[in-house]
Amino acid sequence: MSLVLMHAVVSVDGFIADADDQVGRLFDWYGNGDVPIVEDAGFRVSKVSADYTRPLWDSLGVTVMGRRLFDLTNGWDAKPPAGEHVVVVSHRPRPADWHPEASHYHFVRDVPEAVATARELAGERSVAITAGDIGGQAFALGLVDVVAMDVAPVVLGAGKRYFGSAAGERLLDDPHVVVQGDRVLHLQYRTRVRAAESS
Repeated sequence: MSLVLMHAVVSVDGFIADADDQVGRLFDWYGNGDVPIVEDAGFRVSKVSADYTRPLWDSLGVTVMGRRLFDLTNGWDAKPPAGEHVVVVSHRPRPADWHPEASHYHFVRDVPEAVATARELAGERSVAITAGDIGGQAFALGLVDVVAMDVAPVVLGAGKRYFGSAAGERLLDDPHVVVQGDRVLHLQYRTRVRAAESS
């Protein structure tokens, strides 16, 4: 079964964007180096960050996102940021006039269905769930295997939380990946069983 990662760039105080969905200085590290993450992309990072990010992005088969992010990015104009498929969690159908050729975009009604669909589409590759409300729901439901954070040395003070509105205690293992980039710290944590289940 494919691995499910919850992933985003995050501030030191735990936000993935401000209250207006602006990322501010969180993405500065995407342009502070000489090494492209992927060919024909604008992101140029330090060699250390490229050596971490490239294999991670190459391992992804599917991205799961919410309708808000889909609307904000226009679904990346039908070009998935990583992998071949995108699963959008939405109570609204695909926009009627939006890239009718994009059969690799799948609209589903809830997070469990999204994760199941993404795992089926991904095969042996990994699934990335965008952090925020959708990722937080998946995390709270125990559907996330790895929490992956690119921690930028920025304090936003308020905004959109990495874990969305998820509440309650959950334990993570010690980080099994710790990579110091230039103006970013790449971290990965494997999830544990819920605290209530372990008592």
